[in-house]
Amino acid sequence: MTVRPDAEGRPPAVGEKVAMDGERRRGRRRAGEDRRGDILAAAREEFGRHGFDGTTLRGIARAARVDPRLVHHYFEGKDDVFAAAFELPVRPLEVIDALLAPGPTGLGERLVRLFLSVWDTPAGRQRIVALVSGAVASEAGARMLREFLTREVFNRIVDRLGADDPDLRASLAASQMVGVAVCRYVLQLQPLASADAEDLVDLVAPTLQAYLTGELRSPVDGAPGGPPAAGR
Repeated sequence: MTVRPDAEGRPPAVGEKVAMDGERRRGRRRAGEDRRGDILAAAREEFGRHGFDGTTLRGIARAARVDPRLVHHYFEGKDDVFAAAFELPVRPLEVIDALLAPGPTGLGERLVRLFLSVWDTPAGRQRIVALVSGAVASEAGARMLREFLTREVFNRIVDRLGADDPDLRASLAASQMVGVAVCRYVLQLQPLASADAEDLVDLVAPTLQAYLTGELRSPVDGAPGGPPAAGR
């Protein structure tokens, strides 16, 4: 390293030279290194602090001390960052089209089967337990999981279906699947915890279908599933 004098002609002190050398080495290293890991670490903190809705890509970039364009270089959007930060095996946007393609009939069944096929793998079980446990332990964790499931999964589905009361339907659907996750994987409530996945699809899918599409109505409405209301 070439030692340059200060403005008054004096050479820098030994401690200053060491600091300058360190900064230059870090600058050279940072210039060529992969910053994806830094971005994901910052994203986990931002999502935990601000929830899914309150977190922005610009805020993640600021926390990671990178240019926002670098976040866009690695990730397609906020849901992509979330999926990578929490190691979700699938991105909602990648599967929603396939789920909806056959039409609304059977949607609940397809959704429950997809969730269980992911959660029942060893890696999927570990990740959902971590996410749900964090949601149970803190309001920030609960808000993060709630906002992600409602906005990025179920709101997108009910919007595409054009269902009435979309926000209510999305929140009910999310409550159904989070309840299954808590009881099956975290509390390990028997016999739910050890039930066959296809048996659960048969039992849970009709409720999820009703929440999302309104195909089933309550007995007081005089619809399928119950007797007609009095006076009708």
